[in-house]
Amino acid sequence: MQATRAIIHLENLRRNIEAARKQIGPHPKICMPVKAGAYGHGAVPVSRFALESGVEYLGVSSVMEGAELRSGGINAPVMVFAQALGDELPLIAQLDLIPFVSDADFIVMAAAAAEEAKKTITVHLKVDTGMGRMGCHPNEAASLAAKIVSSNRLKLGGVATHLAVSDSTDSGDIAYTKKQLNVFRECLSSIKNSGIDPGLAHAANSGGLAFHEDSYFDMIRPGIFLYGYSPAKEGGLTALPLMELQSAVVFMRNVKKGEAISYGRTWTAPKDTCIGVIPAGYADGFTRGLSNNHSILIRGKAYPLAGRICMDQCMVDLGPNPEVERWDKAVIFGPGFLNAADVAAKLNTIPYEITCNINKRVLREYTNK
Repeated sequence: MQATRAIIHLENLRRNIEAARKQIGPHPKICMPVKAGAYGHGAVPVSRFALESGVEYLGVSSVMEGAELRSGGINAPVMVFAQALGDELPLIAQLDLIPFVSDADFIVMAAAAAEEAKKTITVHLKVDTGMGRMGCHPNEAASLAAKIVSSNRLKLGGVATHLAVSDSTDSGDIAYTKKQLNVFRECLSSIKNSGIDPGLAHAANSGGLAFHEDSYFDMIRPGIFLYGYSPAKEGGLTALPLMELQSAVVFMRNVKKGEAISYGRTWTAPKDTCIGVIPAGYADGFTRGLSNNHSILIRGKAYPLAGRICMDQCMVDLGPNPEVERWDKAVIFGPGFLNAADVAAKLNTIPYEITCNINKRVLREYTNK
């Protein structure tokens, strides 16, 4: 078995789902985004476990991601968040996926594809209340909802929006989120007032879950929270990280003071020491930007990187009298050590990027202790 593996702690996923459920109460449904390979954790295994743990809907970014779930035997409702192509609509109908729609032209195309397939396609109407991305203008919501329900082959399953700054505690951002939610409520009212059932209303992402109880509506879509990272930095709603990236010490060598390690000679031994080689590099998702700015946990002790991270390997300074032995486990990040959020902070990015970038060549191993 290869040394470098991503250990996915499914017990933490169950705990995070339970925490979300406790926060929102029994009524709203939970949609778990499993796009991008479940944020790098593995779409099919994570989806199966999430459904077993009480999640009702799944969300993907593309039709192909939805097809992956169906081929994995997952029959739960799957929403396609991003704009699908017109020629993907027959596959959407075949797989019973739920596309988001934002304009009249695509609604017409979806209706035609559903008629051709002799199937009903459930769609969710996306409204742009301030994200500036996908979605119709709020003034169009009622007329587009009417266009959907006027088709014999389309069903309006819900109405959605996306919150742009719900994870921020800045007063201006809080006001902006409240404005988005007010606009969304007005859209829902306009649809209802035209005699149309809007179906499931949903807006809350992880920030909405943590900070905006008025965003829960009929369903929430907390992505990064379920994977273990909460917008609530202190107190409040907390989550447990799922992913642990681990490898092993596969080679050890003594070096003299002044000897250089790795490309570019960016690190030289300050004294006689021992260098450990770990078969994990930037091709695995252990980004080169962490060179000389990260430590790896071996036998309960953190050892600093020595030199640049290579494509497939990295080196650590084990000290002159190492307690480490060849083949020891080496944790790059994970629960109980530096997690993906800690790594992200060093790189001025977000934990989403850290977990999503773990390459597919890294074996995923699932635990449920």
